[in-house]
Amino acid sequence: MQKIFRTLLFWTLILGACSTGVPSPPAAPFSTTEAPLPLPTTALPDPKPISTVSTPHIDQPPAPDVHLTTAPPNSQACGYQWAYQDLPELSSSFQQSVQALQPEAQANAFAFGENCLLADGSVASFSAMETDFNITLQVSDLTNESELGEWIVKVMQVIQNIPPDQIAGPRPGRVSFTFESSSDQKIVNFYIDQFQALPSGLSNAEIFQALQMPQ
Repeated sequence: MQKIFRTLLFWTLILGACSTGVPSPPAAPFSTTEAPLPLPTTALPDPKPISTVSTPHIDQPPAPDVHLTTAPPNSQACGYQWAYQDLPELSSSFQQSVQALQPEAQANAFAFGENCLLADGSVASFSAMETDFNITLQVSDLTNESELGEWIVKVMQVIQNIPPDQIAGPRPGRVSFTFESSSDQKIVNFYIDQFQALPSGLSNAEIFQALQMPQ
């Protein structure tokens, strides 16, 4: 009996020791993170892109310069290009005057200046710089400088007698003489003020020679 009692006591002690040695389950770690906020129940409006507000686009061109000097009356900027413009009334009266000297002569006048071209290629305006003259005369001998010089003097007298209000542009114009004889020709070009600057007392041949010289 004592043997059985000892045996039970022995197993009771062993089981008690085992039950006190089993570790307790670990506690949940402490968290410093707050619980997430609840989501809003209404949807937020879609954000608008910056370009839809009053901020200007960086690729927009600068405002036009109000002091732009190359702007025609319609306020559009333009570029300039050398150009000619007919002067029908002056050409008609000039040819009549030259044909009074030589019936078979041909003559015309025209304005030389600049066209103001818009971006689409159209002409906004024309600005005359000078009035130029072309004259074609028939002569018997292209080597006769006295005869050629005499024709220059006669025609230049006609040009210098034209009323100033019929002359376009502020600059002295250019005069081009074409002398024809049979199938040959000789051309002389000069400006009106070059002729006016010639010394007085020159012969017709000397006038022709002076105007032939490079200026």
